[in-house]
Amino acid sequence: MKCINRFLSITFCVIFISGTLCACGAKDYSFAYDRNRNNSSFTVDASLKGENLEAFASDLCVTVEDVTQGTTVDMSQATAAGLFDINDGEVLYAKNVHEKLNPASITKILTALCALKYGNLDDVLTASENVYINESGAVKLGIEAGDTMTLDQALHALLLKSANDVAIMIAEYLAGSVEGFSDMMNETAQALGATNSHFVNSNGLTDPNHYTTVYDLYLICNEAVKYDKFIEIIHTPSYNSVYHDKNGKEKEISLSTTNAYLKNEAFAPDNVTVIGGKTGTTNAAGSCLILYSRDQSGNPYISIILQSTDRTMLYKEMTELLGEI
Repeated sequence: MKCINRFLSITFCVIFISGTLCACGAKDYSFAYDRNRNNSSFTVDASLKGENLEAFASDLCVTVEDVTQGTTVDMSQATAAGLFDINDGEVLYAKNVHEKLNPASITKILTALCALKYGNLDDVLTASENVYINESGAVKLGIEAGDTMTLDQALHALLLKSANDVAIMIAEYLAGSVEGFSDMMNETAQALGATNSHFVNSNGLTDPNHYTTVYDLYLICNEAVKYDKFIEIIHTPSYNSVYHDKNGKEKEISLSTTNAYLKNEAFAPDNVTVIGGKTGTTNAAGSCLILYSRDQSGNPYISIILQSTDRTMLYKEMTELLGEI
């Protein structure tokens, strides 16, 4: 379905006029927050410059309904999925793309986006006592209070290992608290048009008030891939580095991607190159995956599956989805 849908354009227009949605090149936004505060007052100030919504939507894929006709995709096991042609602004496949679901660790794409937008890769982050996570099965790097690492190192741990403790450290670095950072995440998502989402933490651990949609994740990822560092990290199969404890003693980082396509455990169609992406798995969210890929001509695509039954089925469905490119 071509990206300009009249009905959705009218809906978006109301959002834009209210000053919560950002049109690329059409609005000036001022983001201001106190990195050292304990409770966020992060705000977005927008001034509409008279550009109509269709000018905005011309740069985006838009659909208000499922897009499955003419495809051969069997997505019977996943709750929601979408395939988006970035350059042509076309939705190639859509199933329940506006249904609110738990995204698990795919949340960390928005965490990384906020970090890249408002942080400095060379800044040194210090872990607080809040990085200790006791939730069963939660993936952790194992950092301890007083440990230090650069934002660059932290983003590698966030996106490759999906380290939930590091996500807390990034949140506190940027906003002073996880709660403050959640405000930042929500404002950033709203500014991109991701209005069916609500985030309450930086790592995606299960919470009934933490949810998003396939379409909103497309909007968030579409913004994240504008950062070369983001693409560099999600394309990295392994990473080794050294950070320090509170006494300055070295601690090693050795990370491997969780993306089966980069690990040669899953294989995309011959005409598709998977650049990278982010996995997410919890009992509540099921098996989730978002990918950034390119076709033989170098054209980019974003593909997303939420709430598949298990890892094997997730990659089977994703490979079928990529077959529509």
